[in-house]
Amino acid sequence: MDLHAQYQRALQQPGFEADPAQRAALDRLQSLGERLLQPVDKRLRQPVVKGWLNSLFGNGQHTQRGLYLWGGVGRGKTWLMDLFFAALPFEQKLRLHFRHFMQEIHDKLTQLAGHRDPLPLVAKHFARRARVLCLDEFFVEDITDAMILHRLLDALIKQGVALVFTSNLAPAELYLHGLQRERFLPAIALIEAHTEVIELAGDTDHRLRKLQQAHCYFSPLNAASQRALAQRFTELAPGTICKDVLLNINHRQIPCQQCADDVAWFDFLQLCHGPRASADYIELARRFHTVCIANVPSMGEHEEEWAHRFIDLVDEFYDRRVKLLISADNDPAHLYHGRRHVFDFQRTASRLMEMRSDEYLAQAHRP
Repeated sequence: MDLHAQYQRALQQPGFEADPAQRAALDRLQSLGERLLQPVDKRLRQPVVKGWLNSLFGNGQHTQRGLYLWGGVGRGKTWLMDLFFAALPFEQKLRLHFRHFMQEIHDKLTQLAGHRDPLPLVAKHFARRARVLCLDEFFVEDITDAMILHRLLDALIKQGVALVFTSNLAPAELYLHGLQRERFLPAIALIEAHTEVIELAGDTDHRLRKLQQAHCYFSPLNAASQRALAQRFTELAPGTICKDVLLNINHRQIPCQQCADDVAWFDFLQLCHGPRASADYIELARRFHTVCIANVPSMGEHEEEWAHRFIDLVDEFYDRRVKLLISADNDPAHLYHGRRHVFDFQRTASRLMEMRSDEYLAQAHRP
C-alpha cells in the first residue's frame, strides 16, 4: 500500500490542497499499514518476527499500537481514515461511525444478557471480523457508554485488534463534564497508551474549499424557497408519490409528508421534535438515499433539544452519504445561536455546506 501516492493523486483534483498536518498523519497511517501487512501468526494474531530478539523475549500476546487522529472540523480526519481503510489489502477490517459501533455493542450485550461477563465475548465477536477497527467521530456523551468503554477497548486490544480513531477532541478532553467522569479516566489512559495521538492542527476547513454548490439548500423561509424545494423533490422522486405517510421506525411512527420509494420529504418538527433517538436517524439514513427537510428554523436557547437532534440527524445522514435538501430560516453558519451545542454545531454547519457540493452529491449512498 502506498498512501502517499494516493494522496498525491488526490492533490491533482480540483479543490485539494497540500496540508503539512495531513502529510504527517499520513506517515503514521502508512507505518501502521505496513506493520499490519507483516506475516501474522494466525493462532496468536501477532506478526511473525524472526531472529534472536524474538527468541530472547518470547512470543507474548501482541498488541498492535493504533492511531488517534484529532482536530477541528473539516481537517480531513475522516478522509484520511477512509484512504487508509480502502488501501488495506485484506478482508479482516472494519470501519464504523462510533455511534453505529456503540449501537452494535449494546445490541450484542442485550443478546448476551444471561452471561456473567459479556464484554470479552463482544470483543471476540469483533476480533473475529477485524484485525483493524476504524472508528469515526469518537465522542463520548452517554454515561452508559462511558462506563463500559475501558473494559471494551481493553478486551479488543488484548484480542490483537488495532484501533484507529478520529475525533474532534484530544483524548484528555473526552467526556470532560460527564457524570462520574473519574470512572472514564482509565479509558483515556488506555487510549493514550495504546494509540499514537496525532493532532491535525490548522485552521483550514477543507470541506469548504472550492466547493461547487448545488441547488439543494434554500433560505430564507418563504414561498419561493418552499416552491424550489418542492420542485427538487418532484424531480428526484421516482414513480408514485405517497402523501401523509406514517413510517414505522424502530417501533415508533414518524409522519412523512411525501414519500416515493427511497426518497422522502419531512417537516423539521417531524424529525427533531418529540421522542427521537439516534437509532431513528440511523434507520432513516439506511432506508432513504435522498431526504428533503422543510422549515428548518433558527435555533437558540429555547430550542437546544431540537438543535441536539438536528446535529445527530446530520451526522448520520452525512456518514451514510444521504442526499439532503433543506429549506431553512438562515444559512448553515447562522442557524444556531444557542450556547449548549456551539462546538458541535460548527461541525454540523460545515457538513451542511459540504453536503451541497457536487463532490458529495456524486458519492454513492451507504445503506
